[in-house]
Amino acid sequence: MLVHLAARAYRNFSSLEVAVPPNGLVIIGENGHGKTNLLEAVAYLALLRSFRGARDSDVIHFGAPAFHVRATLSAPAAWHTVSVGYERSTKKKRAMLDGVEQPRLTSALGALPSVEFSPADVALVAGTPGDRRRYLDVMLALSSPAYLVALQQYRAALLRRNAALRTAQRDVGRGQEHEARVSVWEPALAEHGGFIVAARHAFVQAQATPYAQLCQAIGEREGALLRYTSVGGDNSEALGTNGSAQAEALSRAYAQQRSTEIRRGVTLAGPHRDELHLHLGGRDLRTFGSAGQQRSAAIALRLLELATLKTAIGYAPLLLLDDPFAELDLGRAGRVLALLDDAGASQVLLAVPREEDIPEAFTRLERRTMRDGVLGGAA
Repeated sequence: MLVHLAARAYRNFSSLEVAVPPNGLVIIGENGHGKTNLLEAVAYLALLRSFRGARDSDVIHFGAPAFHVRATLSAPAAWHTVSVGYERSTKKKRAMLDGVEQPRLTSALGALPSVEFSPADVALVAGTPGDRRRYLDVMLALSSPAYLVALQQYRAALLRRNAALRTAQRDVGRGQEHEARVSVWEPALAEHGGFIVAARHAFVQAQATPYAQLCQAIGEREGALLRYTSVGGDNSEALGTNGSAQAEALSRAYAQQRSTEIRRGVTLAGPHRDELHLHLGGRDLRTFGSAGQQRSAAIALRLLELATLKTAIGYAPLLLLDDPFAELDLGRAGRVLALLDDAGASQVLLAVPREEDIPEAFTRLERRTMRDGVLGGAA
């Protein structure tokens, strides 16, 4: 898929050019020299943002006015080239597909499909509910254009309703007038929120068994559970995946909580409040899971993401492996490698600090060294 990557003024790269063999590449270098930055630059062409959550202005090379990342692709990718740039002074981001600037950035979302594995993924389990909602949103948006549209529309309506709630909170003397300004955004919020909640429920219901099987295959002996709950939505198994039923439930929740929300100045129901629950042996992994158990669950989630994107686009996305086995014992690392092999990944970018950290499955990949943001020759 990825034939060539060029990055200008991205992180610690003043200018980076790298040809990527069909099977992939191993990047070897000490921490802090740019290995993860290279993987981040590749992932930027799928997510249109940093997978580490950094602001666009913060990934620009020190002293540079803008950054630019460009990839040349091969079949079965839909595009020959994809590029994204961001300018500090104007705060403008632009995306181009085959040399044509896209009027909407989302047209380029997922142009270079990839899934990233790293020890930092433990935040999917040990982090906040927002981390898990973001996982669902990114994966489902990349695999479903309809989900992306619903997510955009929901966020726009939520932004406006919250603004109306804050105004009403400050000006309590005009209650009915402000309540009308709040409620006007609720039909759109319920419609698009209902679609999002139903899609998330459908994913979790479909993937609960594969998730448990993956955790077991990685090495967990207790039963693993994946469960989704909606704040204001319908959490019954019968209606959870029904978008219309979810929209009706959210409409009722907004009407019932409107006075409370006006007092607090924020919307309290909807998919922006929902939670993806991860349990092992009947216990909440976030609170009671060991570091190893949380790591196993995070890897299982990434494997589900890999399978979901592969089904949606018809081929395996690029694998970005950022020293992913650093915190795993040899047994678990071997089982994860076997699962990745079963997933049928065709191209891999692996970043490790030392040659001896390269798993046997990837020892045949071409190797390059990274030092101070400069990619050297074969290791």
